[in-house]
Amino acid sequence: MKLDILAIGVHPDDVELSCSGTILKHITQGKKVGILDLTIGELGSRGSGELRLIEAKNAAKVLGVEVRENLGLADGFFRNDKESQAEIIKIIRKYKPEVVLANAIKDRHPDHGRASKLISEACFYAGLIKIETEIDGIKQDKWRPKAVYHYIQDRFIKPDFVVDVTAFVDKKIEAIQCFNSQFFNPNNKTNEPQTPISGEDFLEFIKARMMQYGREINVKYAEGFTAERYIGVEDLLKLK
Repeated sequence: MKLDILAIGVHPDDVELSCSGTILKHITQGKKVGILDLTIGELGSRGSGELRLIEAKNAAKVLGVEVRENLGLADGFFRNDKESQAEIIKIIRKYKPEVVLANAIKDRHPDHGRASKLISEACFYAGLIKIETEIDGIKQDKWRPKAVYHYIQDRFIKPDFVVDVTAFVDKKIEAIQCFNSQFFNPNNKTNEPQTPISGEDFLEFIKARMMQYGREINVKYAEGFTAERYIGVEDLLKLK
């Protein structure tokens, strides 16, 4: 299966929180989108890695993505090394995405910035013919995505571009709330510890951030991204 977009997050829910509106928009446009989680998020204060795998599967159904895989790297202790890069390279070559969406280049959680660099480098190395990989004994062809764009997470980063996701906010929140162990849901009664992301105010923050980005292009909600290279424009009059 070839994908148009592969969204990669170090933790299950990173993609939902940061770029699921963009995913929903492109799926509506007929694009094929997949998600790759690098870890099962086993170090989270609430829930468990096994539970988050179930929640991730439920969120994938809400979003309507073609595929969702998990590499099972060590949450908090993965490294940007040959072994980790090789696992991502295999996925890049398997699905041949045109665009990869990756973790924020820097953030409050140290895993995010480290994963950002790991993903970016793996996308580059996936295009080198002398790096050999195989799946189920079948040698893979090289493949390099046309672009890697980094979504923005907890800390504010000035985006290089934003995507209007106004029509998809309710569905995005529905996907986020599939992670009942992590985020506020009025129907979820738990005695687990409160965290900076478990309160109702955190979902309000997510929407407020989207409103901040949307305001700059005269729409209600948008998601922001940074780019690793210049962005080409065909028609100045079509920019918002």
